[in-house]
Amino acid sequence: MLTIKKTCASLIAITLFANTTIAQNVKNNDNKLLLAKEETENIITVKYVTKEANIVFPTVLKGNEEQAMEYIEKFAKNRRDYLINTYKKSKKWFPKVTNILRKHKLASEYQVLLPLESGFNGNAVSGAGAVGYWQIMDEVAREYGLTYEPQLSAAEKKKLAAEDAIKKAMPVLPGTVVVENKKPTVVDDRKNFVKSTNTAARYLRDRTRNLGNDMLLIVASYNCGVGNVWNAKRKTGLNNPTFWDVKKFLPAETQAYVMNFITLNVLFNNYNKFANNTLTFKDEKIKVITKEEFLKPAPVEPSTEDVSGIEFQ
Repeated sequence: MLTIKKTCASLIAITLFANTTIAQNVKNNDNKLLLAKEETENIITVKYVTKEANIVFPTVLKGNEEQAMEYIEKFAKNRRDYLINTYKKSKKWFPKVTNILRKHKLASEYQVLLPLESGFNGNAVSGAGAVGYWQIMDEVAREYGLTYEPQLSAAEKKKLAAEDAIKKAMPVLPGTVVVENKKPTVVDDRKNFVKSTNTAARYLRDRTRNLGNDMLLIVASYNCGVGNVWNAKRKTGLNNPTFWDVKKFLPAETQAYVMNFITLNVLFNNYNKFANNTLTFKDEKIKVITKEEFLKPAPVEPSTEDVSGIEFQ
């Protein structure tokens, strides 16, 4: 009986020891797992995505975006203040211009010629003698029936100045009555917005008939005259050349004039994006870096306790 009791006591002791050892191992392993959760390794991935350009050309100017894009981008960067001020002023004038253009069956895009010509200034007079909102020359004013005050050429002004100088230098004899010739006052219709805008629209409409309704060639003719555009077309040797074909044969001023016409139309068509600095002119590759964290498993150490031969209930 005593022997049996001792054997039972030994088995109980062995069982308690084994359970204690296993519990300790599990606890140690739990600690290792908890520690492993805090040990992570990072994987960095680099890739490129394409951000497409968001600039949109007016429908009538689509088709040659590549030829104009660099010029437009530089203009937008270098003439930002001018563009913002011109756009603000255009709110007053463009609706009126568009209404008149529409009556003559012309595209609204021609409205930007007004700021290009005179900056909305009806009293503007160029060195070449063009006058008013649309910078109409004497001969064009006469052709289209406007009342106008003739503008003297540089040579004529010089001649008149010389004559006046001679008269002033001549001595006046006693008792001589000097009579000054006063020029009659002439109201120049080129300084009248409605009359001059209708005249400009008629001129543009006439050019649609003899320039194949090519908008850019019509704009070029407004700057340098239809004769110069015809000459440039002949120099290309092509049957139906476009502005891009004749560009190099046009005066430098006219080339810039047409490019400015395109630029104002395109940027005003995208004005909100331009004003908010979100306008993009070409597709851009953007570098995207992503960082991902992964669990780094901790090594598991085997138990050094020998529990072989022990049966568990």
